Amino acid sequence: MRLFIAIDLDAATRSAIAREQKRVADVLRTSSRSSLKWVPPDRMHLTLVFLGEVDETRAMPLIEDIGREIAQPPFDVVFGELGVFPPRGAPNVLWTGVTAGAEPAIALQRIVSERVSRHGFPPEARPFRPHLTLARWRDARSADRQHVMTADQRDVATLRVDHVTLYQSRLSSAGPSYTALTRANLCSPRTPSE
Repeated sequence: MRLFIAIDLDAATRSAIAREQKRVADVLRTSSRSSLKWVPPDRMHLTLVFLGEVDETRAMPLIEDIGREIAQPPFDVVFGELGVFPPRGAPNVLWTGVTAGAEPAIALQRIVSERVSRHGFPPEARPFRPHLTLARWRDARSADRQHVMTADQRDVATLRVDHVTLYQSRLSSAGPSYTALTRANLCSPRTPSE
């Protein structure tokens, strides 16, 4: 089973991201000859932890553990900043980052990462940077980085984060499909008197 844990997007956020993709595509069409493959908004999510291939017997206790409530209050994230990966040379990925709400998103990622590490999955070595992948370059040039930065930077969508979902991903020639295996709701931590 190919697994990952993510923050889901609601319909309003998906619509706003689709509009942003169109706006950025129009900017890049006039300034760049490179081709981008856009991620369909209905397949977008903010990945917290990617686990990769996991044996089914190992996945069952993980599914149970991930489905428990998370002692963190719900919060909002605002998407808006544009950027590219990697930081130097020709870019591979065009993304929109979190302009507000990054701190609680990073704290949530740490909680989820700690849960999966109890099941023998090592934490990601790179620092977590909350973002949505908008597109991937098929062929890119170093100048594409500058072309992206010519697009106006603005807030695109606000998303209320109140749960995370553990997904199974299946790859096919038609693109990936995702099946939700469990969901963990965020809740305010209880005080000792409760």
